[in-house]
Formats: sequence, structure tokens, C-alpha cells
Amino acid sequence: MSFNVEFRTMGVVSGTLVDVIEGRLRPIRLEYSGEMVTSMSDHDVKGGGFILPGLIDSHLHIESSRLCPSRFAEVAVPHGTTCVIADPHEVANVMGMEGIEYMVRDGSTVPLRFRFSAPSCVPATQWETSGATLGHEAVASLLARDDFVSLGEMMDVPGVLNDNTEVLDKIAAAVRLGKPVDGHCPELRGDRLQRYIDAGISTDHESISLEEAQEKHRRGMRVMVREGSAARNMMELMPLAREHRCFLVTDDMEADDLVRGHLDLRLAMAVSQGMDPVRAVCAVTLWPAMHYGLPIGRLQPGLPADRVVVDDLESFRVREVIIGGKVVARNGMPLFGARPLPLRTAILRQRREPEEFLLRHEGAVARVRVIEVDGRQIESGAGEADLPVVEGNIMPIPGIDVSIMAVANRYRDAPLALGFVRGFGLRRGAMATTVAHDSHNIVAVGVEPRSLAQAVNLVSEDGGYVVVDGDNVSRLALDVAGLMSTKSCDQVVEADAKVLQALRGMGCGLPSPFMTLSFQCLLVVPELKMSDKGMFDSRAMDFVDPVLE
Repeated sequence: MSFNVEFRTMGVVSGTLVDVIEGRLRPIRLEYSGEMVTSMSDHDVKGGGFILPGLIDSHLHIESSRLCPSRFAEVAVPHGTTCVIADPHEVANVMGMEGIEYMVRDGSTVPLRFRFSAPSCVPATQWETSGATLGHEAVASLLARDDFVSLGEMMDVPGVLNDNTEVLDKIAAAVRLGKPVDGHCPELRGDRLQRYIDAGISTDHESISLEEAQEKHRRGMRVMVREGSAARNMMELMPLAREHRCFLVTDDMEADDLVRGHLDLRLAMAVSQGMDPVRAVCAVTLWPAMHYGLPIGRLQPGLPADRVVVDDLESFRVREVIIGGKVVARNGMPLFGARPLPLRTAILRQRREPEEFLLRHEGAVARVRVIEVDGRQIESGAGEADLPVVEGNIMPIPGIDVSIMAVANRYRDAPLALGFVRGFGLRRGAMATTVAHDSHNIVAVGVEPRSLAQAVNLVSEDGGYVVVDGDNVSRLALDVAGLMSTKSCDQVVEADAKVLQALRGMGCGLPSPFMTLSFQCLLVVPELKMSDKGMFDSRAMDFVDPVLE
């Protein structure tokens, strides 16, 4: 594949190397030929900046950026990212192998080194409708490929603990091929955690408390310190990261955050919180590269010369990025352009009526369960509220921030799942999206049924985000599986800003409202969630009636 970038067949560079092998700063003279480092020697230098190995994000979902892989690369590479280990779990749950192959093909059109995890949970759970199924044979076929370096996060904790044959066969395939198994086990502790680890699972990115992360580390897991758009755990987990070999990852980042910084910003945050700069660089280079068996993440003769030049080890402002002997970014700008490949949306057109969004009840008042959202975490709480019943319909109360939440099956005709949610702050109107982890059915929140019906029907046309505020409609279309866009990051951010502005005017103050909404369908994370089949208690692992009495 050829790119519109500057290619250096051979050359010499001098500067202060962040030597992740020896754990020190080292003034060097580095010679390279083509993609490879040919020699390195100590050399007195003045200036030249700091030379880092190319940065690796070892756990993320490209789909969460709302950018297709090639568009993601345009934004991430100028921030020093030279490799990502992407779990295409989201698009796989919508479109199976078709979606996974799209990610590989579109990613191959740009210089960023895309490596992938084989999605382990498609469908994500048995309690929701997804668009595909990947059995252990399909997963094993992916793991046999060089570009798939691990089994993706094993969210099916009950399946692991209950010795589910299909789950264990997937893990066995990874172990047989010498590839690690990534974990996903929020709040799992004690003997249950040990059994999960003993099954062959080596990492986890879901710790939100220091105590949880410390226990996972003590039991032998490699803790990934996550700092994304909706889940921000770095500050809480930094005491562990300062002392032990953790990875710094983003997991889920939206485009408007990605524009401001990727791993460069995480490095600056880590150092500002007391992490040694060399150790911080190791957490996004050497350590993940060694864990996943990648011949990158360090600069040595005979290895790829992927490198990043930064001004200092505090701000980590990136001057230049080199991948495979090519200068691919300079001073914050990519030196290549994306030409995204197309993909269908895979959404069943909705034609919902307002009355479908109301729960019926006898009596004057109904006590209901309420999903309590947290705008900084993917977890949610379980609350209750007393709501009025008008003409047999339970009505939300915007004044106490209780809205209707609805999930529509995006794959086939089915009744809506309905419940109530607190935390979005909507005073009027509705919002809807086709991004709803993990099966990506259509999820909507609103304070009255007409707006809810309109939002759901509109978002099913082109995918993405829709906000309805009376006669005003704002939208961000996502033309790739209803999850990602082929438009530039600037175009996506501009459309997203308009949608966010509309929500702000309607009373929503959440930092990432659509990402927060999408996580309310993530059944593998505590506590109260919603699927297209109903309200779900992820502690009891069972459906619950949204109406208590």
C-alpha cells in the first residue's frame, strides 16, 4: 500500500532517547535504513527533542470515536500513536465477519499499524438481540491470523465461571496459538476473580477503584489504566500505575476528545499525577508490545524504526511521527489523507407511534425502578421514583429528572422495551442513537412520547445521533453500520457540537451524553441497564419489571 507521505530510505537522527529497555534517558545517534533501525550509539546532542518509540494504545474500540479506521488514523497519528490493538467488538455484534473485515480493509489504507483482538462475545449476552453470532471456530480462524494478536475482552464472566463450553473453547484457541486473552470483569473479587484468571485471562481494564485494581494486580492480572471519554479512571488508579507495570489505554474515545489528544495527552496526565516519565512511556510502548508479542514498542537495531519526537516529557507535544520509515505526521498534522471505504448501516427502518412509548398502569401513582446514570463511569445505579399515572399511562417527571428510556430492536420487528432513567436532565424533547453497547439496538431517552417516536424513527434512517426539540431536529449521521462515519473528524465534530448544543439547551449537562446513553445498554456492567428485551439487573443477571407497584 502506498501513502502520500515522505519516505526516508536511510538516514541519521540525534536526540535524547527515552530508552524503555534500560529505563533511562539516553542521548543517542540513531541510524536507520528503510523501516529498520540499523545502529544506535551514545552521542552528545544539544536540542533535537526527545525520541520515543511509537505509541501503542493496547485496548480501544475504534467504533467509539464515531470515525471509520482510516479517519481515526488521520487524527490519532499526529498525536504520536503508531499502533493500536483494536477490538472490533461493536461492529462485529452488528454485522459479524462482514464488519470485522471492513475494519481490517479500511485500516490497511493508512499508515497506522492496526492490530486487532478477535471479538469473544458476539452476541455479547443472551439477554439482547444482536446482528450476528461468532462461534469458537470463527474466533479461532481470526486468532490464526497475524493481524489478530489476542482474544478480545471476555465479558461473559458467568460463562467463564460456569465452564460454558463455547466460552472455554474460545479461550483454548487463544492459548493454543500463544495469544493472550483480554479480560472484562468489573467488581469481580476474591475466589471468583481467581477462577476467572485461572481460566487463562491476563488483563483487565474495568477497575474503577484502587482496591479493585490492586487485588487484580496481586492475583497476576495486567491492569490497564483507562482514561477515555466517559470512563476516566487514571487519577484513582495512579498509585498502582506509579509502582507497577500497568498499561495506559483509552478504551472508548469520542472524536471531539480525540482531536485534543490521544496517548500524548494520557502521558502528560500521568506525569502530572506523579508518574515517572520513562515509566509512563513504557506503559504505552514496551510493556504492551511485549505482552502482545509485537516487534515494536522499543528502538533497537533490527527492529522497526517507528518513533515519535516530542518537545519535552511534560506536555509531550508531538513534533514528528515516523511509521515504517515514512514521516506520517508533523507538528500536529497528518501527511496522508484517508479515502474511506463504504459499508451499509444495517438498520431496520422504524415507524413507531407515540403511544408505544408509554407504560400502562392501574392506579393514580406508580412506583418504578430508575436507572441512575453516572456521566464519568460506564456503571449505573438502581433507584426508585413515584410517578403519576394519567389515563392509565405512567408519566415521567422532568422536574425530578426522571425520563422515559426506550430500546428498539434494530434488526427485526419487535415491541419496544421501556423503563425510566435519571441523570440526563432533559426538560423537554428526546434523544436517540444507534450506538448502544453492545448489540447496538436503538436507544432513546425523552420526556414525552411524540418526541421519542420522532427521534427513533429519524435515527433509523441514517444511523447515528438525533435530537428532537419541538420542531427543531439536530443529527449526526453514521453511515458505517450506524456506528461510524466516513466523513472527516472535523465534520463529525462539527455535527456533534450542534447536537450537543441542542441537548444543552434542553437541560442535559452530561459531558458525553450519547456515550453515557449508549452504556445504559451494557448489560455486563453493574447495575441496572436496559436491552431490547427489557430492564436488566446485571448483579442478579436477570430481567426485572420496571414497575415495582
